Amino acid sequence: MRQVRLLVLGVFALCLVSGAARAETKTFKATLSGASEVPPTTSAGTGTATATLDTATKKLSWDVAYSGLSGAALAAHIHGPADPTQNAGVTVPFKVTPSPIKGSKVLTDAQVADLEAGKDYVNIHTAANKGGEIRGQLLPAP
Repeated sequence: MRQVRLLVLGVFALCLVSGAARAETKTFKATLSGASEVPPTTSAGTGTATATLDTATKKLSWDVAYSGLSGAALAAHIHGPADPTQNAGVTVPFKVTPSPIKGSKVLTDAQVADLEAGKDYVNIHTAANKGGEIRGQLLPAP
């Protein structure tokens, strides 16, 4: 009986280890600028976005730093799916705070696929640039 119990525990431990081995953390980065907006803005504002995806839980965490905007940030989001020359709808709204903006959200399978395919972008909106003042495509970090 003891051997059976040990065998069951061993199999259970192996399953836990193999499941953890499949879980992965992926990092995505973006450089935000007015030139990347569609259409481009003349903003002197700049920013960076780092997003980390836990592939097991599909939880995306982000850290967006920005400076030099024409005014206060009124809205900020992840948009997609879109190529760098296209605009798309909001997929992940951020709670706007003074720089940096930090948060997290569990994504859907479709949102994960778009993110991994480089089809998402971050942008920050201001009163002077309601469509977006600075923007950057989220791409897998090397």
